[in-house]
Parts: sequence; C-alpha cells; structure tokens
Amino acid sequence: MTELMNGRPLDCTGRLEKEIRTYDFLDRLGIAYKRIDHEAATTMEVCAEIDKVLQAVICKNLFLCNRQETQFYLLMMPGDKKFKTKDLSKELGTARLSFADESYMQKYLDIAPGSVSVMGLMNDTENRVRLVIDEEVLQGKEIGCHPCINTSSIKFAISDLTDRILPAMGHDYTVVALPRYE
Repeated sequence: MTELMNGRPLDCTGRLEKEIRTYDFLDRLGIAYKRIDHEAATTMEVCAEIDKVLQAVICKNLFLCNRQETQFYLLMMPGDKKFKTKDLSKELGTARLSFADESYMQKYLDIAPGSVSVMGLMNDTENRVRLVIDEEVLQGKEIGCHPCINTSSIKFAISDLTDRILPAMGHDYTVVALPRYE
C-alpha cells in the first residue's frame, strides 16, 4: 500500500475517466483532499487496512431500492455497524428495502459493485438516488470514500461533503439513527 498523498495523481495515465472526473469535480470546488492508491478494496477487512492509513470514518456504502425498483437509496453508515433493512425502512417510512441490481448502480451512479461511493452522486443528474446518512457518520471530522473506483481512496472534511460537495451535486441528504446490535 502506498502512502497518503495530497490531491489528484500527477499522472492520470491508465486511470478510468470516472476517477479523473471525481478529481476534476473536487478540484473545481477547491476541496482539499488526500488520496491513497491500493489494490482493489473488495471487503470491509481490506477497507479497514486502507482506513488505518486514511485515518477517516470507515463508511459502508449500500445501494438499495424499494420492491418496485422505482426508488433508489445510497446509505452511508459506519463500517462496523450491522445493517438490517427493516430498521432503515422504518426510519424512512418505506416498504422493505433490498439491495438494488447493479445495472441501476451503473445507470444512475456510473459505479460498479465494490466501488459504491457518495462521489457517484455527481453522475446522478436526474436525482434518482436519495442519499441517506447514519448520524454516526456525521459525528466524525473526515470521511473516506472511493473516487468512483475501488483501487484508490480519498478523504476530505465531512463539512466539505455536507456544505459544498452535495450542494454542488444538487443533492441533499436524510439523516437516520440506525440502532447498534451487539
């Protein structure tokens, strides 16, 4: 694993356009961020190793939908918190939610499974995806996420996410208080 670097890579050769688009977006807003490149992060265990270097809130990002596949949600919650759909459904006042098909993830967020990130909302220009954030996530100072691919991770201030990034994306968010289970 490489060390933490400031901002975008100096050489973007071989990087996907959606990753570069993330850096362009953050740079255009003047957001200060740090970046680490790594092997594909496919499990929460690998993410935990990355987060030791990032030193930011470990987020689990879940892409969900209702049974009819007409409403879509991106849930950001602490990585160490157990997720039960009934809890979120109750908080949102919706019918039971389930994991959305990856085709919708690609269509609305331009993200593949394993790379789900709040940064994908910049690609959701029709506001088809509702952002839901567990209140514990907002209690940290910084947040780590993927720049729309899972071979790099970035971190920035949570205040930048809520006050600058999401408004620039045209997205607001709903705060929920999901229970902790032992």
